[in-house]
Amino acid sequence: MWAWRSQARAQAQIHQIDLTEVDWLLRGLCQVDSLALRLGTLAQVTQVPSRVLLAELEARWQKRLSDRVPIQHLVGEVAWRDLSLRVSPAVLIPRPETELVIDVVMDWLAQNPQATALSQGTWVDLGTGSGAIALGLAQALPKAKILAVDVSGAALAIAQQNAVDHGLSDRIQFLQGEWFEPLSKWHGQLAGIVSNPPYIPTAVVSTLEPEVAHHEPHLALDGGDDGLAAIRHLVITAPDYLVAGGLWLVEHMQGQSAAIRELLKATQQYREIQPVADLARCDRFVQAVRR
Repeated sequence: MWAWRSQARAQAQIHQIDLTEVDWLLRGLCQVDSLALRLGTLAQVTQVPSRVLLAELEARWQKRLSDRVPIQHLVGEVAWRDLSLRVSPAVLIPRPETELVIDVVMDWLAQNPQATALSQGTWVDLGTGSGAIALGLAQALPKAKILAVDVSGAALAIAQQNAVDHGLSDRIQFLQGEWFEPLSKWHGQLAGIVSNPPYIPTAVVSTLEPEVAHHEPHLALDGGDDGLAAIRHLVITAPDYLVAGGLWLVEHMQGQSAAIRELLKATQQYREIQPVADLARCDRFVQAVRR
């Protein structure tokens, strides 16, 4: 297996793939210990207990090289905050940048005089995909009711399994439908609406790296001609569902913040409209409060 690792790392360099992905595959599929990889002690081991045969390991690695299948799909899971989440081609792979959305919610509540009531209210993750945001909210807000909405049944199946894996299935209600469609009985009742919607302009989607353009669901990527089609709908429709003082929080593409803030202002339904930067100090989210 050490010889396979050396060969795979050489191939990764040729294909401009991060060398750490080789070890990620070994840890995820073969349960190889991280310390053994770092110290090189795997080289002295003749037999390694593994879930997969070396031939299967090689077959999956070749998919990474030739088809540019994301390493997360090959392993079947990804780390997000303190969660290990199942992923598949049916869901957008949760990004590290999106982890901050939970911190933004908690920072906002920490400064809010209505925090107690809001933190015990109903929150929704629109376009939940893998369920990452919904699970993060359920962990951070133990007294809240969490709704997770997605139009894709396949995505909801992944999200529900992730909730089961982390003992959160009794905290989250999963609803299939497009955006607010399944939320009719929560009119004017939501303490917070959080979403990582599709925000990439249609013409840009096909130009993305193959791992994204060829293997992630375009439904979760394509935001229409200007990338703001879904966000525009969230801006216009959310006031009907939020309580007064409720939070509207959406992730977006770099360069879209000003346009989104203008959309929010134009409705005259929001206050405290502001951008939120990520760890690289790039505007990543816009938050607003229902009047």
